[in-house]
Amino acid sequence: MSTPDNWQKSSFSGGGEGNNCVELATTPGTIHLRESDTPTTHLTTTPAPIAHLFHGIRAGKLGGGVPRT
Repeated sequence: MSTPDNWQKSSFSGGGEGNNCVELATTPGTIHLRESDTPTTHLTTTPAPIAHLFHGIRAGKLGGGVPRT
């Protein structure tokens, strides 16, 4: 498995240089997630499960969030 070298910070991180950010990178067919304070540890998944997670977050089905309209 290849290691990504083009990490992008979440827009919710405020664009700062601190170590309190979620970062995402892709390699063919794979999505990588990590926290900037522990860059050597990352979660690897594929597009379908992460899309399902994001759909659940947007729909307010996880953590009691407010559904988006």
